[in-house]
Amino acid sequence: MEMILLTLRDIAFAFVVALGFGILFSTPRRVLYVAGILGGLGHCIRFLLLHNNVHIVPATLAGAVFIGLTGIFCAHRVHAPPVVFTMPACITMIPGLYAYRAMLGCVKMTDLEKLIHDPTILAQTAHYFVLTSSMLFTLAIGICSGALIFRKKSVKVMFKRTM
Repeated sequence: MEMILLTLRDIAFAFVVALGFGILFSTPRRVLYVAGILGGLGHCIRFLLLHNNVHIVPATLAGAVFIGLTGIFCAHRVHAPPVVFTMPACITMIPGLYAYRAMLGCVKMTDLEKLIHDPTILAQTAHYFVLTSSMLFTLAIGICSGALIFRKKSVKVMFKRTM
């Protein structure tokens, strides 16, 4: 029961974040809810994978691919370009904490005495930088995945056949 409540809380917070960034990026009001739902569900996938001991990079990739693929289908349902709601939805998974720690490590490395006193600063900074870069790369791949997969065929035609 506790896990269900944690998951619902995660979905709600990610929904609000995606909605806020949708407003910030001037997403049309009629499709703001799509950004919120995709953000909530994409972040939920990452949340559940993290709680099942999947590393954060593949978990982020899974959430972003879900957003990218689902965004293509939603785009044809609401008659809007997918980037209008996939970008705000993926922002819920931006690795801000890891980027901050990488930047803080770079600042610490400017003090030679600190670096000599704690030589692990270099390894930690490199770790956070690679983690941040990997997660940003997986977000870009996830957002583009739908467009890359469906670039030869029209999703409208495929979607009409299934209905």
